[in-house]
Amino acid sequence: MRLMLLLLCSVMFSLWAADPYPLVDAVEARARDGLPNVAQKIAEGKPITVAYLGGSITAAAGWRVKSLAWLNKQYPKATFTEVHAAIGGTGSDLGVFRLGFDVLRHKPDLLLVEFAVNDGGADPLQIHRCMEGIVRQTWTANATTDICYVYTLTGDMVKDLTNGKYPPAASAMEAVADHYGIPSVHFGVEVTKQVNAGVLIFKADKPADKSEPLKADGKIIFSHDNVHPIDAGHAIYSDVLARQLAILLSKPAAQTHALGAPLIADHYQHAALFPLTKVTLSPAWTQLDANDQLVKSFGNRMPGIYRADKVGAKISFRFKGTAVSLYDLLGPDCGQVSIVVDGGKPRIVARIDGYCTYHRISRLGIAADLPDGEHTVDIIIDAGVPDKAKILFEKNRPDLEKNPEKYAGTAWYVGGVMVLGELIK
Repeated sequence: MRLMLLLLCSVMFSLWAADPYPLVDAVEARARDGLPNVAQKIAEGKPITVAYLGGSITAAAGWRVKSLAWLNKQYPKATFTEVHAAIGGTGSDLGVFRLGFDVLRHKPDLLLVEFAVNDGGADPLQIHRCMEGIVRQTWTANATTDICYVYTLTGDMVKDLTNGKYPPAASAMEAVADHYGIPSVHFGVEVTKQVNAGVLIFKADKPADKSEPLKADGKIIFSHDNVHPIDAGHAIYSDVLARQLAILLSKPAAQTHALGAPLIADHYQHAALFPLTKVTLSPAWTQLDANDQLVKSFGNRMPGIYRADKVGAKISFRFKGTAVSLYDLLGPDCGQVSIVVDGGKPRIVARIDGYCTYHRISRLGIAADLPDGEHTVDIIIDAGVPDKAKILFEKNRPDLEKNPEKYAGTAWYVGGVMVLGELIK
């Protein structure tokens, strides 16, 4: 019977992938099973750790900071501390791999997951795999951790919400939330309501003097870029979450969250991040020490950052599973790498992109949807140098012209191996 249900789910998801994803009715929140364990700890006055897993909207000192302050003020007998696990420009497809290192090792009591914007263009089936993997990893590590999905929005999503529907990514996430009884809160319902009431402007250009006015023509300004809220926008997000948390935390009852049968068979519960101590590195690689600026900036996200800049510097490993990628940094001084999987044809990938006037976290996709079995991976720094002037966005090219030495070299920085499966030493 269970096999038949799983096959039926697979067929349904295949059909949805081919057709527009069925959108879910828009409501501000669905309580489902609530947050009973956090509520119980609040009632007992115990310390509570809140983890925020998401993208740049969560990484900003906005709704995340405001909501934590609200919790401490609203429930003074309990002490709330945060785990800041948000990284700009990343979605659930990275979140599911970094969950263990960035979140679960800190043993959170509450996990807030925000990926509805950065998953906006993702395949609904992939969203299911990743979001379900996050749930199953979390409850395998600690079955009393409460989870809540929070949905943010861009200006392009206002249309769906105005029509009474969640946009596709949030709708896909709701399938996982329904299956596991996870509460969800959509910040965009209130924002859209205020847009349509004529009291809020979703996007207004920032003044030339770089000030951040909260209003224009008497209306609240939500953002300057159609995505990232300014403080007034974050205040709306925080107010929505506060009023819904007051409801979700109203029923204390310590309980264990049961995983049960999965929603889909090929979920990403076994997605994991491994340190480079688990792979074979050629002698050209060195680990950056704690005083290095890149370690200060990104070391809390990666098990350890290693650098090489010599052509031919190599990373080799074997793994058993279906997908693999590397957690690395893009940067102005980076070159390109040659990737060989299972002895196949080399693939060249640059480790610099249009934004790279600075270093930032990235993920180097190596292979996906492989047959479930043992695979080999060999990656070397290639002799070729990418055309950095061509790769950089036009607005960033003057930096290359002004600081050519900053862009010289063929360096590569790697902080871990992400495998859907397990590494084989």
